[in-house]
Formats: sequence, C-alpha cells, structure tokens
Amino acid sequence: MKNTISTGGAFTGCTFSLTLLATLLASQNAVAHGYLNEPPSRAFQCQKGLNKDCGGAQYEPQSVGETFKGFPNGVGGAPLQGPVDGKIASGGIAMFSAVDAQSATRWHLTEIKDRSLDFDWKYTAAHPATKHEYFITKNGWNPNEPLKRASFDTTPFCFVDGGNVLPVSGDKHACVIPEDKTGHHVILGLWTVGDTDAAFHNVVDVNILAEAALPGGWNSVGAITPAATLLPGDKVKARAFTASGESAQYSVEISIKNAEEGKPESWSFALAEQINKTQTLVRAGIRDEHDNIEPVKGVNKLYAQKESGVTRYEVALQMQEDTDARMEFGGLAPEHELVKGVGKVAVPVFSNRAMTVEATIFDANNKPVGSNRQAVAAQSNTVLNVDVRSAPGTHGVKLVGTTEDGRTTRQAFEQTELTGEGGAQEYDFEFPNNLGEYTAGTKVLQPKDGLVYECKPFPFSGYCKQYSQTATGFEPGVGSDWAMAWDQK
Repeated sequence: MKNTISTGGAFTGCTFSLTLLATLLASQNAVAHGYLNEPPSRAFQCQKGLNKDCGGAQYEPQSVGETFKGFPNGVGGAPLQGPVDGKIASGGIAMFSAVDAQSATRWHLTEIKDRSLDFDWKYTAAHPATKHEYFITKNGWNPNEPLKRASFDTTPFCFVDGGNVLPVSGDKHACVIPEDKTGHHVILGLWTVGDTDAAFHNVVDVNILAEAALPGGWNSVGAITPAATLLPGDKVKARAFTASGESAQYSVEISIKNAEEGKPESWSFALAEQINKTQTLVRAGIRDEHDNIEPVKGVNKLYAQKESGVTRYEVALQMQEDTDARMEFGGLAPEHELVKGVGKVAVPVFSNRAMTVEATIFDANNKPVGSNRQAVAAQSNTVLNVDVRSAPGTHGVKLVGTTEDGRTTRQAFEQTELTGEGGAQEYDFEFPNNLGEYTAGTKVLQPKDGLVYECKPFPFSGYCKQYSQTATGFEPGVGSDWAMAWDQK
C-alpha cells in the first residue's frame, strides 16, 4: 500500500465561488458522477432510507461531493483547494448541504467487523481516474463538530493509483483500517478525475468493531466456523486472499477420512491445526491469556502477519454426494377420486435419510395441479397428502427429495388415475397471480374459498384487475363489490 500524499496545515479562510466552479467544470464537459457503494456513503445511505432528512442527496448520491481536486492540500504547490471546511461532505453544493450536518447521533453507522475492507464505487458516468484515496478521522476527533481538514489524518490510509483510465463499477480497492482506529469514525473517500479539475468527496460513517492486531503483529483475517457435518471423502479448504486475489501459497486443505473427522468441531480443529503446521505467517485458533494462538474444537479465528499480504480467508466445503441415500414411492395407489374436480392424492414416501421431499401432481398437459412439501425422517415411511384441483385422467406424481445437508438429491416419478367428476378445477390463474392479464372470460381460483370465478364481459371486465392489498372491493368472492366484476362458476 503506497501513501503519496504530503501533509499540510488546516484549511483556513479559503473560500471559492460555486458559480466559478460550475463554469470551469462545465467548460471541461464534466459529466463524471459516482458514489461509494461499499461501504455505503452517507448520501447513498440517504437513498436507501437509512439516513433521513437528507435534502437533494437522497435523489442524487452520485452528484454529492463534486468540487475541486487537491484535498487536503493544493495541486503542485497551488493554494489549498478541495471542499471548504464544514462542507466536506457536500462539496459545498447548496442542494446537498443537509449532509454537512454532523453530530454523534445524526447518521446511520456501518459496522466494520474486519479491518481488511474492500471499497468499491458505483460510477454512473465514469471519467478517467488518476487515483482513489481514503482518509479517516483522527483519534479523539469530535463527532459533534463540523467536518474539516483538521478532523482527518493528513495522510490517506489507503491509496489506489488510477492510471488515468476509466474506472469500472464494482472494482475492489483492498484496504486495511489502521489498527488504532476503533469505534465511531468518518472515512473520506476521494475519486480524483483525470480529465477535469474535479474530484468526488464521499464520506462514510462507520463504527469500527474489528479486532485490533494482537501482540506480535497478528491481524485478524477471518474465522473457521464449523457448521455442516462432513462425510468420508469430503474436503474443507481455508482459501486465503490477498490484494491480488486468491493465494495458493497461504491456502490450506484437508480431507475427511472417517465419520469422527467429519464432525463439525473435529474438522474445524483439524483444519486450524494443519494451518499452524504448514504456515509461519498465518495462525489459526483462540488466543489465551499469554497471547498464544492455539486450535480449539469450535470456532477458530484466523490471524496473519502483514508481510504475508493475506487480507481475508474464506472456508469452502467440497462435499461428495451421499451415494447410499435412497428415496422412493412407498406404494402409490393406482386411483384417486375427484368430487367436482377436487380431491386428495396420498403419496407414500420411503427415505433412508432425513430429507425435505416435495410431491407435485401434474395433469396430462404437465400443468401442476397440486403440491406439498414436507420434512421426512430417516428410515421412515411418510405419507404426503396433496390437495388437487383437476379433471379426470392420468396424472403424473413427481417426487424430489433433498438431504438436510443439501449435498444429495433424489427423484422419482409414477402415475395415478384421477377418477370421478370434473368441475371447479377449470381456471386460468390462482388469484391474484397474473393480475394484469385478466380480461373478459378469465377464470381464477380464489384460494380463500376454493371456488372459481369468471371475469364478466365488457364493460365490467375492467374491474377484474382493480385490486391491491389496500383496495380489495372487487376481489372475487371476498370484496364488497366482487359481484360487479365476477361470476361464480
């Protein structure tokens, strides 16, 4: 990480004309716009509704903070430029002045739980970037005073060379929050535009909860959190990431040999132990009262030395299919009776594993006419009762079962004959699905009473699609005026 910004004194008594700024930027076709997307800028939090009473920033977060480049000093020895003290958040633009308000409780704080932080910007109109910089408020800053140069460390804690090329939305700027920063702070992100005199100044309100470096220079970079039970043949990998992407050098993988090793607490311990055996700049475990880091049978934290370049870890499970898992019909009856198009299909299911099983009934046109989803226990015979609405004829019964750990899916298909009489099963949609398609003659099933209703001819058909959760007057069979729009079948 290179820091190339020289330090300078506080901004004092320097103001500039917004009219002049607008003229200068307009003369250079300055149409660049963008905002910090992650972590979200103060203005973007306004648009998301987490910040209130934001003025124009709520509608144009991409335009907030655009003013002369040069923060915290001038360019090439020029007088101090950039936003005026007290107007750093808005860039001195009047329609965004609401975001300059500053107090300890005024703005929503984004919790920072990992000092390794990827910044990314959303560029709504990108222009070449010479650099991106990230400043943070000083220790002991007063959150109830307006933001000014003296509020921030004069050197950015993170610098990204833009190369004077077009930046791409979502590109990650891998940065590390300084170890001595904790609690409420403001981060100032700068995007300096290469082909105008402008830079975008975005402030981010944060609550830094991330663990500081341990004695000996160990920085927290993730955790091994045991969850799933693994089977012999499965693998679990701690994937290391640096600013350049995934690092094979610092990634560690183990294989599960037996059921005991597959227990969550066991593989977490084994993976942590393997990391400590094979790495010198990375440690896994829990620190004790003497600041030693040793594995435990539970959650193991991951720590790295700065020279490793490792900024975070992800744990990936490579789970093999359970080849012994079985799910099948337990004896589906060849016939089921309909009464006025309504009936029930009893679907017996056997499974030797705990599964979530979904049974779906299809008519001759492969239209689903009923379904049921249910958890079934291992080594169990379970009956899924499926309510159906259909016409007599041959129907398909489809079973899809997925084991609790999600690693294995089993399927089965059989047919049954629906006998008896048709009736209320004939409908186009279940109300209120496809509301915009309702026209004269459209038939809908009202799930609240199990009846089918047909949309009346013109001029009443227009009422059929007049429905919302707060305007239910024409809801078929339910609304106060439903009979004006519908006929019960």
